[in-house]
Amino acid sequence: MKEVSAGAVILNPLGEVLLVHHTYGVQNWEIPGGGGEPGESPVQTAVREVYEETGLRVRAVSATGWYYQPEVDRLGTVFLCEVESGSESAPVPDGKEISECRFWPADSLPRPMSDWTVLRIKDALNGQSMPLPRVIGPRVWL
Repeated sequence: MKEVSAGAVILNPLGEVLLVHHTYGVQNWEIPGGGGEPGESPVQTAVREVYEETGLRVRAVSATGWYYQPEVDRLGTVFLCEVESGSESAPVPDGKEISECRFWPADSLPRPMSDWTVLRIKDALNGQSMPLPRVIGPRVWL
């Protein structure tokens, strides 16, 4: 069964990118995001994951890319998101999956980081912009 995931590129007023540092695996730096839950749209996945990992409440502005990883049969969507007004002003790591979260200049991203993460950040920063997925109701037969 195909796995669906979603991530978020979030910029601060200086144009720096929010990254989270994982506590598991290769303990890499990554954009906030993760796997979808049953009945959850990709936008809802990205928004939930950002909140769980950083405490920030965000809203998706646009989709910036769709990425398929055949080796794990995963389809990922990345959204450009902005922090909602009234949300926490600074990200706070959840302390379980995420040990640190902070904003980084796009021209000096931390390591270790995968090439796939760099690609998704570049796509978002280069103005890739697609409409958000449309949620549709049950079919009505005409």
